[in-house]
Amino acid sequence: MRSLDPVAARERAAELAKRPERALLGITGAPAAGKSTYAERLVDELVAEGHRVALVPMDGYHLAQSALEALGLADVKGAPHTFDAGGFVALLRRLTDRDGTVWAPRFDRELEDSIAATIGVGPEVDLVVTEGNYLLLDQEPWATGRRLLDEVWYIDLPEDVRHARLEARHRRFGRSPEEAHERTYGSDERNARLIASTRPAADAILHLT
Repeated sequence: MRSLDPVAARERAAELAKRPERALLGITGAPAAGKSTYAERLVDELVAEGHRVALVPMDGYHLAQSALEALGLADVKGAPHTFDAGGFVALLRRLTDRDGTVWAPRFDRELEDSIAATIGVGPEVDLVVTEGNYLLLDQEPWATGRRLLDEVWYIDLPEDVRHARLEARHRRFGRSPEEAHERTYGSDERNARLIASTRPAADAILHLT
């Protein structure tokens, strides 16, 4: 397993973008590890260098809030079974080739819901970057999705930093300090431990500052 710093990671991603066939790169890690921020920055840097890259986050496949409430799953939102994993895997399969434009959903944190068909990936795109919690999970259909990804990198971050970030995020989106703490060390922590167990399956460990 390789260890990557941000410079080495950008160079590796650029190599993937130069392949004749389209490449799919996954970025994973526990909640608040910095997946979204890092993936957005990586894509912006690669585009600025002239590469044709698109970002398609896994979070667009959250089950709708109304569906979670109907199923009694709202309190564990973010667990593996609160995503349309089959839909996400089907998207990855479509993204492996360049057969026209593929439209993907986007998760809106203000709405706490997904918006369908908002991210377009045209046939000219050479590298698709996706980020999400369960890209390395050895359970179907997630495991099928893993086989469709050329590489998956796991973001390592000190737990105290990650917990602080996660509590701050929950407060920023309307939870009280007590609710934010309970969510961070409750269902989110259970998910984080599951995600951490997938770390050995990563192609590389990404160390961010």
